[in-house]
Amino acid sequence: MSSTDLENRIIAGQTVSEKLLMLLKTRGALQASDAGKLLGTTGEAARQQFVKLAKEGLIKGKSEAKGVGRPIQLWYLTEKGHALFPDTHAELTAQLITIIRNQLGETALDLIISVREKEALSNYKKIMEGATELQERVERLVAIRSREGYMAHYDVDEKDGSILFFENHCPICFAAKICQGFCRTELNVFREILQANVERTEFILSGNRRCAYHITPLT
Repeated sequence: MSSTDLENRIIAGQTVSEKLLMLLKTRGALQASDAGKLLGTTGEAARQQFVKLAKEGLIKGKSEAKGVGRPIQLWYLTEKGHALFPDTHAELTAQLITIIRNQLGETALDLIISVREKEALSNYKKIMEGATELQERVERLVAIRSREGYMAHYDVDEKDGSILFFENHCPICFAAKICQGFCRTELNVFREILQANVERTEFILSGNRRCAYHITPLT
């Protein structure tokens, strides 16, 4: 599923403001003119909506130099804007992790993470049955992770044929901030079910807007 297919599926039936927020979530910073083109409207109409969203604290504008000429105005989601996209049961999950760590110790928490990894691996492997090509396995992973709320998509690098896998949202981000073991085990699961080299190149917890992975066949 390409990023455009993902956006079209998600933004259908949404208001203009909601569509713009979704575009910023899935594509990152945008100029009003580019956002207008993506939505089939004018750049000025998009700019007016951006200004409105900025007043609500959901986005912010920033002037950036780009080559020769006047700086361009880019619009970004703020922390408040990112918070509009659900973090599944964030508060309850954080409380449970803290209780387990304080009452039972780090070993117990590691055990829970390990069990979760094994269950995810088992479930994902069932969905991968019959997929012999790497790209087909990635397509199935995109479908799985999108259903789980990660807003996933992938692209193929035309230069070398490697695959770039993206997750524009993390529904367990709050829990992952408290315990990064969740992210470590997910990377292990990806490598196992894809039967490929998988390297994380962007990481939400490191300040990137999304998680991204570079995937190549095993040699």
